[in-house]
Amino acid sequence: MSQPLPKPGAGATEAAAPAAELDPQRRRLERAQALGRPGARFRELLARVGSGEHTSTGLSREEACESMDLMLAEGVSDAQLGAFLIAHRIRRPQPLELAGMLDSYRRHGPRLHSSGRAPLCFGVPYDGRNRTAPLLPLLALLLSAAGVPVVLHGGGAMPVKYGVTLAELFATLGVEWRRLSMAQLQQRLDEHGLALSHQPQHFPAAERLVRIREEIGKRPPVASLELLWTPHQGEHLLVSGFVHPPTESRAWEALSAAGETDVLLVKGLEGGTDLPTTRAGICSRLRHGEPERLLLHPREHGIDAAEVPFEGVEHWRQLALAALAGDGPLAPALRWNLAAYLWFAGEHPQLGAALEQADALLHAQAGLRQLERLR
Repeated sequence: MSQPLPKPGAGATEAAAPAAELDPQRRRLERAQALGRPGARFRELLARVGSGEHTSTGLSREEACESMDLMLAEGVSDAQLGAFLIAHRIRRPQPLELAGMLDSYRRHGPRLHSSGRAPLCFGVPYDGRNRTAPLLPLLALLLSAAGVPVVLHGGGAMPVKYGVTLAELFATLGVEWRRLSMAQLQQRLDEHGLALSHQPQHFPAAERLVRIREEIGKRPPVASLELLWTPHQGEHLLVSGFVHPPTESRAWEALSAAGETDVLLVKGLEGGTDLPTTRAGICSRLRHGEPERLLLHPREHGIDAAEVPFEGVEHWRQLALAALAGDGPLAPALRWNLAAYLWFAGEHPQLGAALEQADALLHAQAGLRQLERLR
């Protein structure tokens, strides 16, 4: 049996209501409002990087900065964060996007300043080391003892490697950075020429992303950002590790756009800045706008030693203390790295003279004395 037509008046209004509720534009607006203003805006930015091979577009520097601002401000959901990080990894961040993310880190992250000599600021992978014995904590002790300030930064154990971290290595030597305030960190830099910013303590907004990295199980673009950023504000030599040539060229462009004028990129051990002893050290230096490729051959300077494997923190501590005294299997690599970075820092015009200073510092046990001052 056919149904009667609705009568004009109230019945027509009742029939029209479901039609309005079915309107796609209205639904879209309501769902966007439910996300909140930060979530809705982040969804727009996510669509730019996650739309597929042919329709995905890069973010401008300003948009990349905005996206990182939103991630650090906890204005977006974990699902959105994970989607953005994995989509950005698949598409690969463009140099201007990394520059924009650097802008955000500089604005929200911890800040250290130097009143005297420009420091060396090292950027190494936050997920640590697990194959070769790290040198950077020992190098930092010796450089700072020689009057060359050093600024480091890192985090706790994190994916994908879950390797030993800088803070853990220093703690093994009796130097604790993880519980210091920023004021105490600045004081150590002022008095001893050395500081290590620890992300869980000094940059908790960025630490939220570690949980997302745990869940996606891949190294996101934020991992590249950590190599290019430094908490130090002002003049410095930025030293960053890299692994692959595309990573190197992307870092050059990003850092140039971000206004870094003195940069050293190092193809170091495990993506860090430790120069190898079994092959040429491949580096590139940008200074005063002029790029230069550098190849450092350890054998040309009498250094022919195998890379020392990492076999746990206690074993490393023993090797480290011996190396600071100029002894043991780690000593040749420490001597080589110390000379190279003294040369990079402008202490000597020739690498040979820097090697002589490295020998003198090790013979005088300058690193061990600096260690005692920091404990």
